Amino acid sequence: MLPQSYPSIAVIADAHFHDTGADFGFAGIEVGGQHITMRSWSDTRQSTRVFNESADALRAALDKVAMRGIRHVVLLGDYTDDGQRATTETLRSLLQTHSDSYGTAFYALPGNHDIFGPIGRHHTKEFLGEGAIGLSVSSDATMAAENVFFSENMYCEGYPNGLNPMAAFGYFRRPEYRHWETPFGASDAVEDRIYTVTSPDGRNTYHLMDASYLVEPEPGLWLLMLDANVFEPRVGSFELGEEAAFIDSTAAGWNAMLRMKPFIFDWIADVSRRAREEGKTLLAFSHYPALDPFDGATGAEGMLFGETNVVRRTPVKAVEDALIAAGVTVHFSGHLHVEGVTRRGPVGRSLTNIAVPSLVAFPPAFKVIQASQHEIRIGTVAMSALPVNDRLCEGYSIEAEIRREDADPAFSAGDYGSFLRQHKRALVRHRYFVKEWPVQIVKAIDGRNVLEVIAPLVGLNGAAVAEFADAADMPMSELITDWYCLRQGASLALAHIEPERLILYRLLALRLGQEPRAHDGSLPSFLGIFFGALGLFLDRAEDGSDCLTLPLPVLGDLVPA
Repeated sequence: MLPQSYPSIAVIADAHFHDTGADFGFAGIEVGGQHITMRSWSDTRQSTRVFNESADALRAALDKVAMRGIRHVVLLGDYTDDGQRATTETLRSLLQTHSDSYGTAFYALPGNHDIFGPIGRHHTKEFLGEGAIGLSVSSDATMAAENVFFSENMYCEGYPNGLNPMAAFGYFRRPEYRHWETPFGASDAVEDRIYTVTSPDGRNTYHLMDASYLVEPEPGLWLLMLDANVFEPRVGSFELGEEAAFIDSTAAGWNAMLRMKPFIFDWIADVSRRAREEGKTLLAFSHYPALDPFDGATGAEGMLFGETNVVRRTPVKAVEDALIAAGVTVHFSGHLHVEGVTRRGPVGRSLTNIAVPSLVAFPPAFKVIQASQHEIRIGTVAMSALPVNDRLCEGYSIEAEIRREDADPAFSAGDYGSFLRQHKRALVRHRYFVKEWPVQIVKAIDGRNVLEVIAPLVGLNGAAVAEFADAADMPMSELITDWYCLRQGASLALAHIEPERLILYRLLALRLGQEPRAHDGSLPSFLGIFFGALGLFLDRAEDGSDCLTLPLPVLGDLVPA
């Protein structure tokens, strides 16, 4: 038992809740006598997250929270599918019902999918209509056409309107909070939480709301909730507040905080100082990672694929320096749907970033924190054993039949974790190969087994064939799928990959892996870096654990900046 411990806190990241019963002005696909507002598999297999399964996953996570008697839940951003009005309102109702039933308090942070800029943005999404025929729904009336339905419910709100449905979940003061403040003071009024940003050419100036807050839900426990959604005005001439006027926060996060919200770092430093002086346990949260959650492995990805989403979203060293100087020691992040622990900084003044997995991408899980004044224990609640929603899979199967495609193996997965691993396999072919991999590399490996692919590196003499015998029976696409699973899942991925495969992967990394460096475009050069990254992923996985204990600094422990 921890000394002077606080009640447990669940941390749920990237739930991406989609309401399969939402009214967007069309009937939806009929499965088992019931209509479903269902996103298509053809769209899902190109996305780094699944859509329709999110409602079941979030409800199951909340059930696990209730079973454990957890009273506090942090929603670490991207709690909605894409901030749609209908979706956000349904989520509000779901959370309020849970709160009313179990006395649970929720503390939300905005992610890049929940809210956009000062006035919001339009969305157009692909769904399955009657007979599994594909159709689109748009919040932009000018997009309406024969197979495009118009619905205001599809619109994503901006600041502050997008916060209103979630107002009861931390964004504004509540009487039960022992302490609550913002970077601007004690007021929770929107007009008192405004900062100013200007484009580099000085032509576009906006007064935006920051949704950061500090809350004390239990005596001595401070949750520092940091809004790292940053909307940078672009150079040029734009309509006031239009989407094109801003650099999307998706790839910005903490890197843009340094430029656009320097006042946040001053506030963090002040909060950290007061926490030490008053003996508070301080935990920091934001949607965006403060340190590279892949712990350096993104260097190889940049060499292989260039400016991928992961590379663009990696925080720079200056973020680490600024947060350490401000006194942050433990920070929880989402955004990249990854499991990982990264530590940086000198002894006595280090920063640890805990990357929390998503509920709708491999591997599905959330975190549980048990904190005391001197340490925190962080456990992982895996969601892979959840049952697969058969009605959704039936809908996907009908869609595949209409499109004259084979049913994806995901449709017959035995559990949710297996479903998401199969989704990752589909992602390799329909997203990564198409958008990120060099065309000549895909042509060289497509349809071949691992032994055939590595032949240029090892030669096909008798010794090589014997050493890599297991590689002859494995399609290269399977290895690539597991490469991405290990990248995202770290230690949580190990239980999903067969032991003999892990042995082969370690052998390939040891024999063929190389340090990241500019490659000449040839297959051997590419594979050397690819297998080197595989070794790094295996190291992260084998060094990790689903339980972690971190010491917390107490008054006088921190080395002065």
